[in-house]
Amino acid sequence: MKKLKRTPQFRSEQQEREFWAQNDSADFVDYSKAKQASFPNLKPTSRAISIRLPESLIENIKMLANREDVPYQSMMKMLLSEKVQEALESRRRKKAAA
Repeated sequence: MKKLKRTPQFRSEQQEREFWAQNDSADFVDYSKAKQASFPNLKPTSRAISIRLPESLIENIKMLANREDVPYQSMMKMLLSEKVQEALESRRRKKAAA
């Protein structure tokens, strides 16, 4: 097993970013001793956007959300996510068939 290098002290995050962009972490970390980590409470980063939708679409989404007993914005995220996954899978299938 090779001798690991010592990780330097960094004065800023920018300095650390530059260091790791130019160096291989395998020279500094023994990954054979690594353990799998789980972060069950970690929430994905969200970003607020502004989108104009027809009133009738918003009302229909609110009705669906009410039936499912979820907030309507959560319902919108669920519907959008499902449709995006369908579109991605469809494109993958088309690409594989070509």
